[in-house]
Amino acid sequence: MRTVFPAGEVSTNRMYALLTASVVPRPIAWVSTCAVDGTANLAPYSFFTVASVSPAIVQFTSVTRKDSLRNIEATGEFVVNLASAPLIDRVNATSALFPSDVDEFAAVGLTAEPSSQVVPPRVAESPVAIECGLHRVIEVGNSFVVMGEVRAIAVRPECLAEDGLPEFAAIAPLSRLGRTEWGLPPRVRVLERPGQP
Repeated sequence: MRTVFPAGEVSTNRMYALLTASVVPRPIAWVSTCAVDGTANLAPYSFFTVASVSPAIVQFTSVTRKDSLRNIEATGEFVVNLASAPLIDRVNATSALFPSDVDEFAAVGLTAEPSSQVVPPRVAESPVAIECGLHRVIEVGNSFVVMGEVRAIAVRPECLAEDGLPEFAAIAPLSRLGRTEWGLPPRVRVLERPGQP
């Protein structure tokens, strides 16, 4: 018999733990922004996905109002950098509660490189960076869904396959699981989508 956790009988913290241990793996949006004064900010968000293809929109969720969200609302721009396996320790380090006037790039030893279409810098060490302009912010309970219209996708050349798309093995994406668990790149199986049944 299953153990049932009725939502009305579970605390917010317990519900967060249950959801993040159940909805796995979750890709990580490593979001870089700039404050109005130009201070760079970098933080990981594991509630992240594609929202639309035309127009191209990605989204991440900020649970409560954090520096990334405040910067995006003030400037209208951000970059989603791919969190890859070789960078796991520095991705985790940027989740610390740094004061808002601290540049996380400098604090954890990352290289900030200029973006092509937006002001916030990209993480030079990240294999893929998605440059975004703010599309909208939707408040949902204690969280904020941040939708960004894609202005450019920048891929390191060594991560592109012959077909011109990012190669999974080369980008080595990290994911978040439950508790303090992280997912490393999984084994891949190629399986063609069926046509008409």
